[in-house]
Amino acid sequence: MSIVRAGSKAEALRLLASNPMRALELDYETGWQDAIELGRLGERRGVRVQYRGQESIAVRSCDALIEGLGKPKTTFRQRNLYCQFDLGTLANHQLLELEAKASRLGDYILAGHLLRDVDSIWH
Repeated sequence: MSIVRAGSKAEALRLLASNPMRALELDYETGWQDAIELGRLGERRGVRVQYRGQESIAVRSCDALIEGLGKPKTTFRQRNLYCQFDLGTLANHQLLELEAKASRLGDYILAGHLLRDVDSIWH
């Protein structure tokens, strides 16, 4: 069994009713409001329901950061982008542009040494 993502309450209810899964992630802005109700429903079905407002991403290179920020964002979550490369190698204007783009998406570019737990990796 796997972890399944729901983008709305209606989708979460449909998934809980029909799919065998280990866990259901509520990946929509008001998911926190539904977490208790859906969590109880999930518990009766042996499914863990979880809500997270942010995710931690280890970014291995400047190219990975540019590519990742260039793709459509598929989550409402704030992405904390922990750069595992020397940010000092970027030209000031390039770093400012990347930070502005991240900010428009609701994300943050952070130094890699601050990373504690990794949800995904951009290569």
